[in-house]
Amino acid sequence: MNTYLVAVLAAYLLVAAFDYWLDYLNLSHLKRFGSVVPPEFEGRIDQGLLGRTRDYHIEHARFDFVHSIFNNIIHLLFILALLDIYNSWTVSLGLPFIVTGLLFFLLLTFAETVISIPFSLYSTFKIENKYGFNTMTFKLWLTDAVKSLLISTVLMSLVIVTGLFIVQKSPDFWWLWIWCFFLVFGVFMMYISPYVIEPLFHKFTPVENEELESGIRRLIEKTGIKVSRVFKVDASKRTTHTNAYFTGIGKVKRIVLYDTLIEKMERDEILAVLAHETGHWKKKHLLKTIIVSEAVALIAIYTAYRLLQGDLLANMFYIENSSFFAKVIITGFIGSIVSFPLSPAFNYFSRRHEDEADRFSHELTGNKESMISALVKLSKDNLSNLHPHPFYAFFHYSHPPALERIRKIKGL
Repeated sequence: MNTYLVAVLAAYLLVAAFDYWLDYLNLSHLKRFGSVVPPEFEGRIDQGLLGRTRDYHIEHARFDFVHSIFNNIIHLLFILALLDIYNSWTVSLGLPFIVTGLLFFLLLTFAETVISIPFSLYSTFKIENKYGFNTMTFKLWLTDAVKSLLISTVLMSLVIVTGLFIVQKSPDFWWLWIWCFFLVFGVFMMYISPYVIEPLFHKFTPVENEELESGIRRLIEKTGIKVSRVFKVDASKRTTHTNAYFTGIGKVKRIVLYDTLIEKMERDEILAVLAHETGHWKKKHLLKTIIVSEAVALIAIYTAYRLLQGDLLANMFYIENSSFFAKVIITGFIGSIVSFPLSPAFNYFSRRHEDEADRFSHELTGNKESMISALVKLSKDNLSNLHPHPFYAFFHYSHPPALERIRKIKGL
């Protein structure tokens, strides 16, 4: 085994070990402080619910650990032992470059989907059922899975064929054209998703509560943001979790409320949550995220382009037929290691955006008590961990912990 390969494998194992250590740190912290009722939750949460929350996160952490170990073993087994065999087989078929690539990547995607099925079933029908979150029938789960597979196959085929066509036609500058294609394709998906994809899984109906809808529209009008419709989604068919979000972009922006949220929250609490979501649009958080993400993506694609030149990667991993497709897989494997430190950086900026949106909600509604009450209910309904370890939250949380958010809102 060559020195470069040893270094890559050592880095992969080191990243995995560090991630497991973070999980252990967080679980230990939860076991130690999970029974403590924070002052902000006194009278709103009891020891029984705290114990249920602790058990839910411990069970999920154990499941995620087993799932992660399994995935790491499969990834290492494939990259070290099976990639050369699989690559040689696809190349030996003698198909055109684009057809070979389509077959190569689609089969891998299907294999990954099949392997993930037992874990998805266990998570949904064992853990989520046990804690009262899952409301899906197996028939609905199967229907969703088939729809997801069909949609992902169509979209992936489009992306793969277009990407490989660009590589074939512009061998020196494909990195730039592919980056442009991904940017345009991503924006296009933001436009069509609310009308084409989301309705395939959920039923969207106008909010029936006229008082609530008029309150929402008055709230949005204050910001100057144009929203096409305010919808309720039948989330209760799949889960008891609560949520609200904006979807779409430009003239197809929508406000979507989970029916579970409408059922469990008061009018002013819902308005406070929506004011928070509106803050993301008003502060241009989506645009800022796209700009940063695309800048990083451009650097990543150009780096991948440089790595894919020559046979360095193929020789490093002992690939007999140095195909473009095998080198893409190896590049992705190395990229997953290199990108690990970027995760806490992106999460840090995401948490800052959440703080800004909370502040905007307070400025728009002048009602911080409703926002605090909404956060308390969201934490209770979703069994959120009230005591994450700070270092774990720094690495993995895209939102500030609930207690931190509540205390900042109180100080506004």
